[in-house]
Amino acid sequence: MKTFNWSAEAEKLWDENSESWNSKSREMWEEGSRKDIVSFFEKYVNKGSRVCDLGCGDGYGSYKLALAGYKVTGIDVSEEMIHKAKALNADTCAEFNKGDISCLSFEENSIDAVLAINSLEWTESPLDVLKEMQRIVKPEGRACIGILGPTAAPRVNSYRRLYNEKVICNTMMPWEFEALAQENGWVKIGELGVYKKASDHLSKGSLPVNLKQSLSFMWVFMLENMKKKGMGEE
Repeated sequence: MKTFNWSAEAEKLWDENSESWNSKSREMWEEGSRKDIVSFFEKYVNKGSRVCDLGCGDGYGSYKLALAGYKVTGIDVSEEMIHKAKALNADTCAEFNKGDISCLSFEENSIDAVLAINSLEWTESPLDVLKEMQRIVKPEGRACIGILGPTAAPRVNSYRRLYNEKVICNTMMPWEFEALAQENGWVKIGELGVYKKASDHLSKGSLPVNLKQSLSFMWVFMLENMKKKGMGEE
């Protein structure tokens, strides 16, 4: 029986979908669901910081961060995505490497902040990625992580797991991710809700956070690394 390799299958999937993703990523970052992420990021991470964009895709988010004054390294499992990211960022200082975000080549405490938008859901173990983030991010460094909300269409990619199929998708509820992060060395210091236009008529201001998350298309967390200074240092 052939052994299932999650990383290899994920690479194959995103190589195949690279053109489709590339055709819509600019709109997502400029006018769509990701348009407020960079400005949100800027509130918590100083310009000039070394930032790793985990699951960078075609590099448009990295491009935005580089233009905003950050030193960016993008990581993605797909060779096709990395190729597109390098082409898009030819005139920026952003760098890109193919790799598995659950097993990074960075040294401990070498990164000021990470960005991971809708990428943890596509890994076999989001917990392993969280731990790897904590290893490379400096004490009190930041992690900006976007998790698909209950109303996001990509959640259908996880449905076939109910038939015990391998689906290369590990969706979770925003509140589940929040608990996972807080139980593993991160503290929430900020958050951003993203909603579908159909919910615009709803008054969400008075709702508790868990109900706001229940209506969301995506929930973006800003986390702070709570590991002690000196950990991992000689």
